[in-house]
Amino acid sequence: MRIKTKLCLLATGLMLSAPAMAEQGSMAASAAPACPAPIAPAGALAPWARPAPLAAGADGAHAPTVTLGRAAQLALLPTPSLHFLLPPAKSGEATSHGGVLSLDIAKTGTYRIALSAAAWLDVVGQDGAQRSIAHAHGPDCSGIRKMVDFTLKPGHYTVQISSSAVAQIRLLAIALP
Repeated sequence: MRIKTKLCLLATGLMLSAPAMAEQGSMAASAAPACPAPIAPAGALAPWARPAPLAAGADGAHAPTVTLGRAAQLALLPTPSLHFLLPPAKSGEATSHGGVLSLDIAKTGTYRIALSAAAWLDVVGQDGAQRSIAHAHGPDCSGIRKMVDFTLKPGHYTVQISSSAVAQIRLLAIALP
């Protein structure tokens, strides 16, 4: 009887610990790899490695233009000084940073905006906030934290960055094939 009880307790303990062990394994698998040195991304993301300095605007009237295919190292502003065209979906704390940029699109297509740090990204067009169609992480060790894709028509867009814990962020906007 004692052996059966011990076996039942052992089996129960193993069953209860399996989900926790599986969760730890999946967290380790999804953790960012150790990067001895940054790796420059290739293809359409190659400009990421050569950003030009740019100061984000506090509102649409003072929004600098982002050039497709050129990376920018953005100086962001404290959240209390920002005046967004539309309230961001995630505005962030008073101690967070953000900025407003302009983006001109000449041809209907899918466009990707990559950021180096966690921040909220809204793209606003003539018909309001644009819905993102995909989200992804950048290539390992590239410094690209997130990528967001949008289907955009020709026109002028306002890019709103909000809820950034850092005052500097790299951005790259590209057209996808």
